[in-house]
Amino acid sequence: MRIAVLSGTGMSDLALEMSNSSSRNSEIRVDSQWGQVPTILVETSLGKVLLIDRHHREGEARTPPHQIEHRANIHAAKSFSPDLILSVNSVGTMIENLPPGMIGVASDVLDLATRPWTFHDEDAIHADRTSIFDKKASKICSLALSKTQENTPSRLVVAQCVGPQFESPSEIDALVRLGADVVGMTLGPESRLIAETGIPHVAISCSSNWAAGRTPGDPSAEIDHHAVDAMAAKLRAQVRNCIEALQDNF
Repeated sequence: MRIAVLSGTGMSDLALEMSNSSSRNSEIRVDSQWGQVPTILVETSLGKVLLIDRHHREGEARTPPHQIEHRANIHAAKSFSPDLILSVNSVGTMIENLPPGMIGVASDVLDLATRPWTFHDEDAIHADRTSIFDKKASKICSLALSKTQENTPSRLVVAQCVGPQFESPSEIDALVRLGADVVGMTLGPESRLIAETGIPHVAISCSSNWAAGRTPGDPSAEIDHHAVDAMAAKLRAQVRNCIEALQDNF
């Protein structure tokens, strides 16, 4: 089983989380026409996992979401010839049954951003996005998550915003009226590009904060990125459980 994993906020130590006495980790740099992508290959008894930090950059700085070259990241994932691509996204939540500290499973994307993302600039290739995420993989993730949390929303609509600023309360209200459950800054472009590859895709949403204006009892509560990162980091073990469940059952 070969899985490519795209992750970001709070997941910088995911390779360490997956390591054990019998695993082997290798650093691999993947070249593409959109730039080089550093990756970590984790080999275990269950198979191989290619970890890609979507915010990678040389040094300590992190690439902000609006400057991520998603084509390079998805090219790197595709070059691994994976059986499945897993997106791990930190999101702000607008629903009571996915409070910060829990993980849900995405079923659709609401991406109204104006910037197009495609591998096909010279010829019109129209990829189908009727069923964006693989149903079998989504169910596996839902079952794995349900072992460690009481409730696992499995039909989340993920709204795409470009960032790097967090959204305003009015923007969140509008997204809710449009049918969104959570909001993030990276799944939209990834899902579009992965649709063009034909590789099965699954996405899990790590609830890291209440969306603007949605904090129970305190709608004026501010959102702090360091707190968001710390909350997401607490969910690494559950993300690892999802990966292992996918390796064992997909």
